[in-house]
Amino acid sequence: MKLFLPKQHGAWAMLIIPFWLGAVASTIIWQHIPFFLGWLLLYLATYPMLLLFKKKKIPFYTKWTLIYLLPALILLLIPLWTRPGIAYFGFAMVPFFLLNSYFSSRNRDRALLNDMSAVVVFSIAGLASSFLGGGEVSKQAWMVFITSIIFFMGSTFYVKTMIREKKSTTYKWVSWGYHLAAVCSFLFAGEWLIAFAFLPSLGRAIYFYGKNYSVKKVGILEIVNAVLFFIIIFFWIVQK
Repeated sequence: MKLFLPKQHGAWAMLIIPFWLGAVASTIIWQHIPFFLGWLLLYLATYPMLLLFKKKKIPFYTKWTLIYLLPALILLLIPLWTRPGIAYFGFAMVPFFLLNSYFSSRNRDRALLNDMSAVVVFSIAGLASSFLGGGEVSKQAWMVFITSIIFFMGSTFYVKTMIREKKSTTYKWVSWGYHLAAVCSFLFAGEWLIAFAFLPSLGRAIYFYGKNYSVKKVGILEIVNAVLFFIIIFFWIVQK
């Protein structure tokens, strides 16, 4: 049976990076493994679940929602048993999921606000991962939360300038200004290593703009950029 998988390839980086940086910002324990697997399956379940709101192919999407959702819930019981308070992070995600549901029902999956909502949800997972390890959300974990939102929102702006909004000068200046502001803000805050983590994003937003790259090539370059971000923020956490 061929797996029914999300088409938003960029979401895989959002799934992995905040979660594991949040874990590193606390204490990694064995329960992080079933937690991540459950989180992965929950993400896979939300793809067909959101498509249900389009009111098409209901039996097909229901089947795949259940295929992913049931094992996800079983796996997520392990971290919930370890830290019952982790449920609050799940509650915090609900309003954003409802917002995603609204945009899905209106066939506006590519709306900027819909993208922002998804970024926040993935970033909250980093807070939950940190809480699982230490029973609290550390200062480093909050910084992971903030930097993850800033990074992936920047990625959203950049990708739009390369694909759907590549002829929009407004999006170009928003993207360039946003990335420059991110670097400058962390420099002014004295967090030079975090500022350095955003330099590749600033460089690619300016240098690659206007180039006729395929969607695949844009995606590959974003993976490279996300790996660099992960490595630098990882070292920032460790040296703290």
